[in-house]
Parts: sequence; C-alpha cells; structure tokens
Amino acid sequence: MDTYTIALIGLGGVVGAVSRYLLSGWFQNNTTGFPYGTLFINFTGALALSVIMYLSEYSSAVPVNVRVFLTVGLLGAYTTMSTFGFESFRLLEHGETLNFAIYFLATNGLVLMGVFVGKVIALRFASIII
Repeated sequence: MDTYTIALIGLGGVVGAVSRYLLSGWFQNNTTGFPYGTLFINFTGALALSVIMYLSEYSSAVPVNVRVFLTVGLLGAYTTMSTFGFESFRLLEHGETLNFAIYFLATNGLVLMGVFVGKVIALRFASIII
C-alpha cells in the first residue's frame, strides 16, 4: 500500500471520528439512556457505505481513491458496531431486556434497510451517470 492511500485513509479516519462524535452527541441529546446516537450513526453509516459501494460496482462515479477515503477511512471511523455490542450488553447487564430487544432489532433492521436504500439510491445515480 502506498503512502498516498495510507494518508487518505488516515484523513478519512479523522473526519469520520470527529463526525461520529459530533453527530452522535447531537442526536443522543436525551436522558432516557437509550443509545439513539449510536443507532443513528449505524443507520447512516450503513446507508452511506451502501451508496458508495453500489455506485462503485454499477458505475465509474466513485474513483478508487475516493472510495478508499470514504469507506475505509471516514466510515471505518464513523460506524460504531463495537459500541453497539457494548451498549447492548450493558442494557442486558442492567436488566433492561425490552430496551435490549428494541435496540438490537432496530439496529440490525435499520442497518439492513440502510444497505437496501443505499443500493436503490446508487442504482438511480448509476443509471443517470451511465
């Protein structure tokens, strides 16, 4: 891997980590203890990754360097599945079984929905670009 690619990934990682911190904190602004911020980040991360990857597959709209910057760098730091695992376990640990079930099902359902909607968006853009 060349230095340029590593720099793109690093820069994307900085942007993704800061974006995650700011957006998650803004979206989490509640006192219920339910991890809305992480749920939002996981959905939007899955949606964005899906759009980028399907656009890359079906068109030439996303150059390789841009794809690496966005997917490995930015979205790699932005998405929060490790946080999802920890927060899920904490809900179970605190006896919040219903909140665990809602969070687990909502996260997985929204992530899959994000991938599907991302593919639809990418296919629409790909048909316009081609």
